[in-house]
Amino acid sequence: MKVAIVHEWLVTFAGSEQVLARIASLFPEADIFSVVDHLSDEDRTHLGGKRTKTTFIQRIPGSRTHYRSYLPLMPLAIEQLDLSKYDVIISSSHAVAKGVLTGPDQLHISYIHSPIRYAWDLQHQYLRESKIGWGPKGWLVRWLLHKVRIWDYRTAAGVDHFIANSHFIGRRVHKVYGRQSDVIYPPVDVDAFEFCENKGDFYLAASRLVPYKRMDLIVKAFSRMPDRKLVVIGDGPEMSKIRSLSTPNVALLGYQPFSALKNHMQRAKAFVFAAEEDFGIIPVEAQACGTPVIAFGKGGSLETVLGAGNPQSTTGLWFAEQTPESIIDAVNRFECMPEPISPAACRRHAEKFSVERFQGQFRDYVDQRWSEFSSLRTQTT
Repeated sequence: MKVAIVHEWLVTFAGSEQVLARIASLFPEADIFSVVDHLSDEDRTHLGGKRTKTTFIQRIPGSRTHYRSYLPLMPLAIEQLDLSKYDVIISSSHAVAKGVLTGPDQLHISYIHSPIRYAWDLQHQYLRESKIGWGPKGWLVRWLLHKVRIWDYRTAAGVDHFIANSHFIGRRVHKVYGRQSDVIYPPVDVDAFEFCENKGDFYLAASRLVPYKRMDLIVKAFSRMPDRKLVVIGDGPEMSKIRSLSTPNVALLGYQPFSALKNHMQRAKAFVFAAEEDFGIIPVEAQACGTPVIAFGKGGSLETVLGAGNPQSTTGLWFAEQTPESIIDAVNRFECMPEPISPAACRRHAEKFSVERFQGQFRDYVDQRWSEFSSLRTQTT
């Protein structure tokens, strides 16, 4: 089978790009397509040095830094990719990649990181955080998102099989597209995070400092617990806000290289995570180090963290609300647990999300669907 892989945009090498790289390694002869491709040479090594085939947006001035501003053009752009010579199309989609045009003799499998978040259930949060009001610009943005929703729903019919990256996203796929999906958790490079049983006396929070990560809530909570230490790793537009909220027991380290992040993750008493994520790779990485996780109990965290009383062994605790009070309560419950969480149990659980597990499941899934599709196609010709 001749395979094409379609991704949204290649600008940085983050979570969805890691999934793309693992898929691409399964199909080394496949061609890769994207809306724009501005990967650095270092990041491109993860794709075997491959150059992708891009859309007309690649040639528009500012596409390297302001590619998101061209969202209104992306549905048109993705539809101009000619995939007619391929048997199997695999889209890795969190925005428009699943909207490529395919024919009845082509199998389209879409790995969904999420339906377009800012066009569907998170639209109001996006508008708030972007400070988009109700003036002419606000009405224009709302109208464009309305059009994007119509296009997004229509193009779901062109996908033969959806794979969701979590059951949480599977529910969103069903809500938005009215389609069922199979779940294959994304790959986590657990082997890069060595197990460490000896823990220090500090808690760790690490992420990009952007609004939806809710790092401000974690810092506010620890500012009210002066006897407990918190280390914060990460940088971003919210740095000044986080700095203004921090107290002497909160250490803001800013951006740190991977070695320093891993070292802190291995030694932390627990990793604190306040975002509502579709899946959330970093809590799994913390557990790979043998570190328990205190997480907001919604979204992917309900699937990546085993809460108290779980028959498979506890690997962390959840808090019910995105508030400092709820985080404080969770930290207190963690400190008062009758038996400490086993670092070995955390590691065992993290290994269930390994790269090898993902690649085995994904390859088997594609092969099975292709066999079924080929058989049906033969019967009808």
